[in-house]
Formats: sequence, structure tokens, C-alpha cells
Amino acid sequence: MIHPTAIISAGARIGAGVRIGPYTIIHENVEIGENTEIGSHCEIGCPTMLSDGRTLKIGKNSLVRSHSIFYEGSEFGEQLVTGHRVTVRELTIAGLNLQIGTLSDVQGNCRIGDYVRLHSNVHVGQRSAIGNFVWLFPYVVLTNDPHPPSEVCIGAKISDYAAIATMSVILPGVTVGERSLVAAHSCVKADVASDTVVGGSPAKFLCATSRIRLQDGTERNAYPWTAHFHRGYPEAMVKRWTEQIRSVDSSDSTTLR
Repeated sequence: MIHPTAIISAGARIGAGVRIGPYTIIHENVEIGENTEIGSHCEIGCPTMLSDGRTLKIGKNSLVRSHSIFYEGSEFGEQLVTGHRVTVRELTIAGLNLQIGTLSDVQGNCRIGDYVRLHSNVHVGQRSAIGNFVWLFPYVVLTNDPHPPSEVCIGAKISDYAAIATMSVILPGVTVGERSLVAAHSCVKADVASDTVVGGSPAKFLCATSRIRLQDGTERNAYPWTAHFHRGYPEAMVKRWTEQIRSVDSSDSTTLR
């Protein structure tokens, strides 16, 4: 299960069924949950003075693909999945089933919720706070320095179920509200209200998310996306989403009558 070329510190705690690929280095201050796979040429638990001596913890049933680097001091829930050449700095705390796309980097002192999806080439700046079920599409950047270069660090906040479309930039201290959508190529410098669409540079209010229709010929509402997109989510969760949507639809029908 561990390739003979891998270098594993005697102090590392490796769970049952863990697989470690060729030329990967596992440092001392590391805990890897059972049935996790670490690909080739990875460095897991890079020492840093910024970690406060905390252990890097990777939850069970995770998959870290080749050439990825994780610093010590971060914690990840079960079913972490990465692409190739991912970098994650110290003191990042993430929940269940975080997915980090190829060539993305997550800087230190970040907080990330459950079932977050980061596509390829996403940059998450220090002090960022990302809620649950958030989507950050390719080349999205979360910034943190309001007047670079400086020692001021103010992270962005992305709330539950929000989606940030490709090549958008969220400026320091901005809060993106729940279930909102930031259109592609936007520069967001002011807070985004829940259930709204913003776009442009600087981003401006465009419409409520309820105005957006799926371009699949059905004319169904595109948002909340949980009404129609379920791939990769647990069956019990999808059932709960469906019941919530039905409850809202029923309430709206009663009001109309």
C-alpha cells in the first residue's frame, strides 16, 4: 500500500488501508485517515513556523492526487478530493468532501465548510471564509489586501450555496450572500445580497436569481441550483433539498390561491 520510494516519517500516523504513491514525502506532524490515497510526488505536512505546531489532519476516504503540497496545521474532513498540483497552506480548516481542482491554491488561516467545490486554478487568499455547498469556478480569486502591498489582511466571505463564475475577483472584506450568483469576469467590491445576481467590473446588481432559467428547454428556474443539480451529493441530502423545494412551491401556490 506504500510505495518503496515514498519517505514516511516515523512520527506520522497512517490509518488502515492508506495508499501512498511513489516519491511522496509524509512529514512527522501528519495524521491520515483510513482508506485514503495519496498520489505520487506529493509532500504532506510541510513544516512551517506559522502552523503553531498543529498537526495536519486528512480525513478518511480522501484522495490527494499527484504533485500536491499540504502544509502542517490544517484539518480536512472526510472525503477530501484534489486535482493535481494543489497547494494548501497552514491553519486551513475544512469540512466534509471538499474538492480542490488542479493547480488551485488555498492560503493560510482559511475556513471552508462542507461540500465546497473549487474548480481548477482557483486562488483562495488568507483569512477567506467559505460556507457550505459553495461553488468557485475556474480562475476565481478571493483577495485579502485592500491596498497592496500592506500588512492588512481582510478576507472575503462566501456564504452558503453561493456560486462564483469563472475569472471573477472578490475584493477584500466583501460578503457574498447565500444562494447568490456572481457572473463571469466580475470584480466584486461591495457586498452581494442573498438570492441576487451581480456582474460587471465593478459588479452591479443585475436581477434576482429567481429570474434565471435553465437553458435546457424546460424553462425551469436555474436557482436555487439544489432543485435540479444533485450529482456527487448524498442521497439523504438530495431528498432533504427536494422536500424543501416542494414545501416552498406549495407555500407559493397557497399564497396565490
